[in-house]
Amino acid sequence: MTNTNTNIQLTSTINEDNKLTLALQHIDMPQPGADEVVIRIEAAPLNPSDLGVLFSAADMSTATQSGTQENPIITADVPAQLMPSLKTRVGKATPVGNEGAGTVVAAGSSPAAQALMGKTVAVIGGGTYRQYHCANVQSCLPLKEGTTAKQGASSFVNPLTALTMVATMRAEGHKAIIHAAAASNLGQMLNRVCIADGVDLINIVRKPEQVKLLRNMGAKYVVNSSSDTFLADLTAAIIETGATIAFDPIGGGQLTSDILNCMEVAAARDMKEHTIYGSDTFKQVYIYGALNRGPITLYRDFGFAWAVNGFLLFNALGKLGTETVVAMRKRVAEEITTTFASHYTHEVSLAEALQLQSIAGYSKQATGEKYLITPQK
Repeated sequence: MTNTNTNIQLTSTINEDNKLTLALQHIDMPQPGADEVVIRIEAAPLNPSDLGVLFSAADMSTATQSGTQENPIITADVPAQLMPSLKTRVGKATPVGNEGAGTVVAAGSSPAAQALMGKTVAVIGGGTYRQYHCANVQSCLPLKEGTTAKQGASSFVNPLTALTMVATMRAEGHKAIIHAAAASNLGQMLNRVCIADGVDLINIVRKPEQVKLLRNMGAKYVVNSSSDTFLADLTAAIIETGATIAFDPIGGGQLTSDILNCMEVAAARDMKEHTIYGSDTFKQVYIYGALNRGPITLYRDFGFAWAVNGFLLFNALGKLGTETVVAMRKRVAEEITTTFASHYTHEVSLAEALQLQSIAGYSKQATGEKYLITPQK
């Protein structure tokens, strides 16, 4: 299969002594089954969902680094009160990484596996922060000829999330979308999708330079949550677009409440009589991230026709059906360097990902900063 016997993966372990340990582990070179391929992982993004597996419930302000430069070890404290909820993880070295891309260097005997031999593919399914990864062909997305692993590394989580948001909007009978933290890689991607598909999108950002960034990308509706006129600006955009569904990656704080209240103000304009139950316009906010892990605060001025739910990509995809998902994946492969292009500000090796300086950078989840792991480095 290959002329090396080296295979290294990054693992996260919760120990019985209330400690998190992050380390590199030498593992066997995988051997593919009939419908499997072995991928030399050349690029894998650090997404917020990866940080949940990587850090779990540990208090990373207590993190310390030991080991060597080539084999660093990170340890951090896990609050004792959170340990009962982590009992299924205790003592298990959990591989990290939801997606990545690279070259198929070995293939099983099935025609589908053999067809991928030597090709650059994106892959999803967990454990991609390693040098060689074995995956079923169904978990692989063949990339267009000429597409690099770096360009295809983020072919699943962000692109499918953006497409699923639009599909969910349509399936639930809404006509426009509100999206928070909209200057992120995902936010920029959703903006391009909505422009291409003719969907009105209200982008919520928190800095003037982010407003400029999105407007330069063609966004029509961009509102700044740090502005004194934020609520009025958001309400005006909702009135113009009729948006009644929002996706919020922040979670904690009162942004969800502000969105619902602005939706209600917009809906109440058409009410002919006052009622203590508010308008009958249904308002939906989905929380799909946890950039703020504090409580979600709701100030109930938005009547009774509303809902706040969690939004998990794979659950949402399950509701859309196989045919829709296959079409989405095909579109992503075709447009991975345009509509679904991702941009990275930092590239780190597996060992560099376990340096305290790197952890301090990517754990901030700062808008406009995205890290890429290069396992072959």
